[in-house]
Order: sequence, then structure tokens, then C-alpha cells
Amino acid sequence: MRASFSVALWLAICTASISTFASEDAPKPGDRPAYLVAQLPEGALKDELSACLGNPLTPHPFSIGHRGAPLHYPEHTVESYRAAADQGAGILECDVTFTGDGVAVCRHAQCDLHTTTDILARPALATKCTTPAIDGAPNVARCCTSDLTLTEFQSLQGRPDKVDKQATSLDTFYAPAPDQFGTLMTHAESIVLFDQLGTDFTPELKSFDGDQSRDTQRDTLIEAYQAAGIDPARVYPQSFDLEDVRYWAREHPEFGKQAVYLEGRYSNPGFDPARPETFTPSMQDLKREGVNYIAPPLWVLLTLDGNYQIVPSAYAKAAKEADLTIIAWTTERSGSLNNGGGWYYQSVKPVIKNDGDILVVLDVLARQVGVQAVFSDWPETTTLYANCTTIER
Repeated sequence: MRASFSVALWLAICTASISTFASEDAPKPGDRPAYLVAQLPEGALKDELSACLGNPLTPHPFSIGHRGAPLHYPEHTVESYRAAADQGAGILECDVTFTGDGVAVCRHAQCDLHTTTDILARPALATKCTTPAIDGAPNVARCCTSDLTLTEFQSLQGRPDKVDKQATSLDTFYAPAPDQFGTLMTHAESIVLFDQLGTDFTPELKSFDGDQSRDTQRDTLIEAYQAAGIDPARVYPQSFDLEDVRYWAREHPEFGKQAVYLEGRYSNPGFDPARPETFTPSMQDLKREGVNYIAPPLWVLLTLDGNYQIVPSAYAKAAKEADLTIIAWTTERSGSLNNGGGWYYQSVKPVIKNDGDILVVLDVLARQVGVQAVFSDWPETTTLYANCTTIER
């Protein structure tokens, strides 16, 4: 046993208690699809999607719930995951971090509790933060999952990741209050819930310098699915650390063949999606090392041609030529697209004019780039596209 808790025992506890998670019925998809389609220019795409509006949305693996459905629900919570599944996400994501007593839980980052939970409103726990609030100023606090035991972590409530970083009081730091708080989850609990919801799994192993070795963390993530009896074909483990992907391919090949290398080289000085020949390792080298899936942000896969049409980038073409399966991230995370779409759309900013352009981008990603799936903060959008188009994936 590599962790403080037996994975098999913990899964048994999760299975016995999973029915307590759902305090309310899962939300139903709303009117966002019609809103997005209405903003499309007249043409074949608008006709194709318009003809499908109002039809039931069938769950589809093209649609990945990024942290659940955090556009309106606290990320990595039961409520967010249930909403994503109800919107037809065929795959759900648990980002894996660890508590101080070595239990894997779902959090986007090891040290995000001060913005994604109500920990600062819990004085007994707030004092345990790596960097507590000073003189009542919450904007300096830094609270890590590893600061807490599992029991303490589970006593928190999830909040939307929206705070006023200039605030000098807790009231203004956390304002406004969310419509709904969220129930935090362990990684093992997420496996039980996702299996019950009928979705596949894409856990992301986050960076964490704790008492466990990195190999132990890598094994712990995979062993949770083995203990639960999950078919490896349903699991897409992810990491920005290429060594994690290499390890899974070598030590857990039944899971490693679907391990996803999250492309983080865009932050390297001189990175240019138009020059994939400069990447180290190359796309071909990644494939030879056992990497089969690569997942860059949207903008890395797209560019504009001489007529200002959105087309695949040289990066996208190189990945396909190396026979790498591509997954893109993340739609519905940029707020309004009325002013170019922000970071996720930076390579095609001049032609991003309104929220409906999400669907234009999805169409290029699916038909021209050939992505297998797309992460979304509101999976209803990607599910709509997957249901209403006739593209083989």
C-alpha cells in the first residue's frame, strides 16, 4: 500500500456513501445552445445546428466536462459533475491533488483552497493555511490541500473561483455569495460517481511536492481505477509533465496507451505553433516514446489564412502527421467573446466577434483539425455540436 489509506477500502466506503452526494436533482440544459446558434452567420453550419435545436442531447465522448460545469457551478464538486453529465459530457475530469494525510482528492491545483472553497471563513482551518490571511487581509492568503487532513478537507464547501484580489476584508473578497455551494470530493469518490453517471474518466495528476514520491503518486492515480474494476479503455490519465505520461506508458501500459500529454510548451520562450519543427521533443519523438494523445489549448491548433478564415495551424498538421490523437481545451472559459475571446482565442482574435464564434471554432476543430474531443466549462455547448453534426470521430 503506497498511500495512507487502502484504495480498495476507501472505494468500498465511497460506494456505500455515494447516494448521499445528490442533495438536489441535476440541472437540466438551458437555452444557451439557441443563444449561440442565433449569433452564427447565415450558412450551412447555422442551418445544421438550428435543425437540431430542441432535440434531446445524447451524451457524447466529444464533450468533456472540464472540472465539471464550472461556468455556473463550483468546480470539482458533486454538483458541478452532475450538471456536466446532465449536459451530455461523455467524459468528466478530476484534477488530482493530495491532502496532508496522503489521500487523493479533486482540486484544480494543490494550493487553490483560498479561492475555490470557504476555508478563509473557517477560522480553525484558515490558520492552517500555508500563508494565512494577515491582519484580516484575505488577498495574501495561500491555502493548500496538503495543509489539511482528509476530514478537514471534506468539511469545506466549494465556491466559484471568483474573488476580489484587491479586497481587504473577507466580505468583499468572497462577494458575491454563490447561488449554490458545492460538495468536495476525493478522487475515489469521483470514480464511483462518474461510473454511476455512465461517463468516462480523465484524471489529471497535478504537481505536488509532498512526502510521497512522484512514482507513488503516479501509481496511486492508476491503482484507484484498478481497485474499482474500471475498464482501462474508459480512462484517459492526463499530465503536463511528460515524465508522468512516459511512466504510465511504461509501467501501466493498459492505461498509458490512452494517457494524455497536456501541451504546456506554449509557455516556453520562442514557442511558435507555425514552427513545430523546433519543438523538443518532436511530434514523431513523442509517438515513438509511447505518447498517443496530445492536448494543446485551442489557440495552438488554429490560425488565420490570407482570407482571414480559421484554419488548422502547422502544429495541428504536424500532430496529425505523427498519428497523435488531439484533444483541445477549453471552450466556455473566456467570458464574452465580443472583444476577441481573450487568451484561448489569441491566434484567431481578429475574427472572434461574438459568443456564437465558439461554434465556428468547434467546427474547424472537428472538421479540419480532426480533434477527438474538446474540454468545456459548460459541456452543453460541445454536446450540442457533437449531437447536431454528422462528423465521424
